Amino acid sequence: MTSAVPTPRSDAAEADAEPETPARRGGRRSIAAALLFGAVGAALALLASRQAWAHGTASVAGGDLPLTATGSDVTGVPAALAIVGLAALVAVFAVRKAGRMLVSLLLALSGAGTVAAALLAANDSGALDEKAAEASGDAAARIGDLSHTGWPYAAAAAGALILVAGLLALTYGKSWPAMSGRYERDGAPRPRKAAPTVDPDRPEDLWKALDRGEDPTREA
Repeated sequence: MTSAVPTPRSDAAEADAEPETPARRGGRRSIAAALLFGAVGAALALLASRQAWAHGTASVAGGDLPLTATGSDVTGVPAALAIVGLAALVAVFAVRKAGRMLVSLLLALSGAGTVAAALLAANDSGALDEKAAEASGDAAARIGDLSHTGWPYAAAAAGALILVAGLLALTYGKSWPAMSGRYERDGAPRPRKAAPTVDPDRPEDLWKALDRGEDPTREA
């Protein structure tokens, strides 16, 4: 004999059965892309700042002394902005509405600033001139045989990744989820929504109440 009682179905199963919309897929993809670009860009900018950006020689009493200037010797801006951008990337998910737009703008500006600072310093010789003057004891000494590496352009590419993360946050950030805000600032929990009314004449309502751990026979 076939039972007239419908097969139980949980709310989670019903939610899983709902078709995924293009907007939801796009939102998840934009979050993943922003996190990836922002994190990789910040890490690359910090790495590039520790690498050699320029080489040269200084004339000293014993001959020519080879000198090297790292990215942090040339300019500390890319590394500093990478840290700011990484902090902004995390903060995007901690704020909402206008605050999220401001943080997203800060993230984008951090990337743009990293690009500009790296490109402006790509052919800089000031750091090596200072080292040459210190090594030779002559304040007017200048570096010779100057050459540059590709690390400044790697830092610029890192800034571009951070910039893309910021633009994604500005474009799609309004639809991104935020950190859990169940508790208000005063520490009191937010009021819970009232449990839905159970109709005893509807078997599906009884099953849903059981799935929620409620007693459908209890009177309100």
